[in-house]
Amino acid sequence: MNKVVIIICLLVTSFVSAQDWKTSLDDAKTEAKKETKNIILVFSGSDWCAPCIKLDRSIWQSDAFKKASAENWILLKADFPKKKANALSEEQTKINQELAEIYNPEGSFPKVVILDNEGKVLGIMGYEKITAEEYIVKLKTYTK
Repeated sequence: MNKVVIIICLLVTSFVSAQDWKTSLDDAKTEAKKETKNIILVFSGSDWCAPCIKLDRSIWQSDAFKKASAENWILLKADFPKKKANALSEEQTKINQELAEIYNPEGSFPKVVILDNEGKVLGIMGYEKITAEEYIVKLKTYTK
């Protein structure tokens, strides 16, 4: 019985603290307009780019960022994995490539683009070896 309770608690905790990363700019803009928020668009190579992995672990997965993002931003991820085991659908790969043509034509990884709810670029960041709290402060400087 105790094992069942523990598993249920873990599942509930993971769902509560999970972030809602969008995979479509249109969906992100619709929600951003509805909630009057900006969008954080992250270009990542989740299975090959060391700074992308560090950014994910130290910033995106932090409790501080999860709390701040829920209050301030709509999250949009354009991932470019290389390993076959992590391959995205053809449709998602095409969507991510179209986002890259507009917002990351130079192919920088990681690249964090702060957009308004219309898709206009407000600022650009990347990986920085700073705390999640310091990163959040920098992200908040790009508010509309």
